[in-house]
Amino acid sequence: MDKVRIGIVGIGNMGKGHTNYLSKNEVKGGELTAIVDTDPARLDWVRENYGDRFQLFDSLEAFFASKAFDAVLICTPHYDHPTVAIAAFKHGYHVLVEKPAGVYTKQVREMNEAAAKSGKAFGIMYNQRTNPLYQKLRELITSGELGEIRRTNWIITNWYRSQSYYDSGGWRATWAGEGGGVLINQDPHQLDLWQWTIDMMPKRVRAFCHFGKYRNIEVEDDVTAYVEYENGATGLFVTTTGEAPGTNRFEITGDRGKIVIEDGKLTFWRLTVPEPQFNAEYKGGFGQPECWKCEIPVPKSEGSHKEITQNFVDHILKGTKLLAPGEEGIKGLTLSNAMHLSAWTDNWVDLPINEELYYSHLQDRIANSKFNKVTRSLENMDVSGTH
Repeated sequence: MDKVRIGIVGIGNMGKGHTNYLSKNEVKGGELTAIVDTDPARLDWVRENYGDRFQLFDSLEAFFASKAFDAVLICTPHYDHPTVAIAAFKHGYHVLVEKPAGVYTKQVREMNEAAAKSGKAFGIMYNQRTNPLYQKLRELITSGELGEIRRTNWIITNWYRSQSYYDSGGWRATWAGEGGGVLINQDPHQLDLWQWTIDMMPKRVRAFCHFGKYRNIEVEDDVTAYVEYENGATGLFVTTTGEAPGTNRFEITGDRGKIVIEDGKLTFWRLTVPEPQFNAEYKGGFGQPECWKCEIPVPKSEGSHKEITQNFVDHILKGTKLLAPGEEGIKGLTLSNAMHLSAWTDNWVDLPINEELYYSHLQDRIANSKFNKVTRSLENMDVSGTH
């Protein structure tokens, strides 16, 4: 096998983006050969822009039966990610799925189980894992350079969205259409990076979600969450789509200093002596460890979808380790589900979460959603990604 033939499921915003770079042969060893969408207008768009370069399908059944590809890139609405992935695995295809992995962990766990049984490659489009800022942060933490983690704090409020944005599609910001708000739509990358860079998940979560606080929507648009880790560390995650100007600042404190990512820069305030050692040895009363401010040089890059696709293709062809294994999509989703559940029950939520309880609460909200769940399909939704 000297190349991987790729079929795209869903040709909305993200599907078009992936089509663009794949059609230019910018992924070595990868070739786009097929596209499926149930909206005729979107298939017409493909024909107008790419002629007859790809096989086009208007049903998943015909698409999967064609064997015109080796791997699928899933760019459907959030709820459909696990459903399409499971079907693809059953048909013997490798799978690369857009974020989020799904809407609730119960369905994502089923997807992960199907992937394990299939023996096929499984990746998720966590392109921010290719961002040198977060790769360097993970390196500094996992190598022990920062010491034991004591606190994490991410303020990510630069997701401003106007009411007209939400009004542009009846499915937007609804429980039946998207399955959540800022946590499920805008924040999947940050929730993934929050746990990936420090290489640990919280043990429990207490969150306060405001639903329709700034906009006329039914899902959350303002969230403050507090978490506790097994080692005693604590964390805070603050996000909203209703503030301008917003902030994007990720701060991690360890017993050897602190690291801050903000404005595209990584700064390490490094203690010359670990804090526990200084505390044990220092007898002068007022005082603190000597600290060096280190600006860590990092290449300029915002993280590329193309890099994740290249890594996925290399994994299939060469056995290269996946940077974003699909199975890990459940971790960030667990955090958002836990925040929702904490707000809904007005209580702490222990991890792993009670998946049945979350599902029950979600179904109640879907039943009362202004967006008719029955009409949710590829025809009337702008396929997934960051909308």
